[in-house]
Formats: sequence, C-alpha cells, structure tokens
Amino acid sequence: MTSTTPDSVTTGEPTDGATEPLVVVEQREHGIRWLRLNRPPARNALSLAMLDALGDALAAAQDDHAVRVLVLAGNGPGFCAGHDLREIRTHRGDGDGGLAYFEKLMGRCAEVMQAIVHHRVPVIAAVDGVATAAGAQLVASCDLAVATEPSRFATPGVNIGLFCSTPMVALSRNVAPKHAMEMLLTGEMIDTDRAAAIGLINRAVPVDELESQVDALAATIAGKSSYTLKVGKEAFYRQLERPLVDAYAYTSQVMVTNLLADDADEGIGAFLDKREPTWQDR
Repeated sequence: MTSTTPDSVTTGEPTDGATEPLVVVEQREHGIRWLRLNRPPARNALSLAMLDALGDALAAAQDDHAVRVLVLAGNGPGFCAGHDLREIRTHRGDGDGGLAYFEKLMGRCAEVMQAIVHHRVPVIAAVDGVATAAGAQLVASCDLAVATEPSRFATPGVNIGLFCSTPMVALSRNVAPKHAMEMLLTGEMIDTDRAAAIGLINRAVPVDELESQVDALAATIAGKSSYTLKVGKEAFYRQLERPLVDAYAYTSQVMVTNLLADDADEGIGAFLDKREPTWQDR
C-alpha cells in the first residue's frame, strides 16, 4: 500500500451511533488524494449525511491545488450499495409522506454526481465489492474506474418498485443504450468482465493489486500539466452533448486557447528538445 501523510484528514459527522467519520481522506504522494466512503456495516449506503460528507470532501479538493488526482473508494466489504433504504423508509412516516426529504436527497445526490463530473481534477473509482444503484452511478460518474475481479455491478431498483432513474443518467452516458437498458430493466448483477466490455469500468485487477494499480494510474495522470487536464476534462464532457458541427467549433476554440497556454509552449519545446517538460500548471 502506498503510504499516506502522517495526518490524513477526515470529514463528515458519524451517524447511527457510529464513531468513525463518514468519509476518510488520505493524501498520498504525487498529489493523489483518496476519498473512502466509510459506512461498512451499511455497505457505504448513501445516506443524506454521507452525501453531504462526500460533497464536502470533493469541494475541499477543488480548492486545494496540491491535489492532482482524486480516487473514490469504499471501506469494508462493498463499494457502495446505493441510497440508504432504511433512511428512506423511515421518512415515509413524515407528515408529508417523505416528500421534502426525498426532494432534498435526490437534489443533493445530483449535486454530488455533477461535482465529480465537473471537478477540476480527474476522478478514479477504485471498486472493491458490490456497486449497486446509486453506487453504480458513482462508478459511472467518475472519469475512470478500476475494479477488483470479484466486484459486481447492478441497477436493481426495478426489483423493489423503484426504477433507477437518476443512476440511469450516468449509466447512459457511459455505456451503449441497449446495455444500459438491460441493466435497468432486469436489475441483474453483472461481473467485471461484462462491466469492462460495455464500458462501465476500464479494467479489472486482482484484489491485492487494486491500490497499487490505481496509484500507478493516478501517478501517471498526476505527472501531466494540471492546467491541461482541467481544460481537457471540461471540454470532453461539454462536447459530448453537442451536435457534431458545434462540437468541432467548440473544441477548436478550446485548442486555440490551450495552444496559447504556457504549458503548451513548454510541452512542445520539451518534445522538440528531447527533454522532460517542467510544468507550470498554467
């Protein structure tokens, strides 16, 4: 395991009598920061408090320019089991039948998923165990995903009378429509071979190699210009939603702006001079 800084930080107040924080934050070498969901007994289910803690951790990394890559993982036997069904059922007893809570929960979940997509740094999902419903949504929302070979994925809401409509947003932007619909309509688990084949994850690795392989991937990315990565990540997602002509017009202007940047000048010069570039991240 890659060593963490001596004073790894935590965020999120413990709930349900727990004594541990909801998200554990580990700052590693090369500007790599791991965010670990930390509700093992609940398979890291996304309670409202968990979503708030994750949102806070993402916001803190957004403002900390020492962070160059984020890794999202889960403690315990599962990556993330989706929304907290016990919490949801409890709020059905509210005076409004849960309406206010449900609106707040879904709104906060949407904010957190978009915070991952719009984050200035690349975000890698490191999946070990089951990722279901909003847990699969988390995986699909990350820029890259590496999973242990025994991991499994599903959008099983249809099995309990609750179609995975919000997970569908992220899922349908990662895999072909028929593959997404098969997961959504059947609710069945898929293994890592299938998840990689349809594009939900990048690859599967042995359990004991997950951290080392994710850290190696993150270190490779962290060695690039953070300015260039920020420009490229934003452009990637923005062009996806545009018609072809508009996408080329938009990305052409992005390229022009990028070409004028200091790091592009340094990178081109280093390539031509056959030396390693020294990034200024601007």
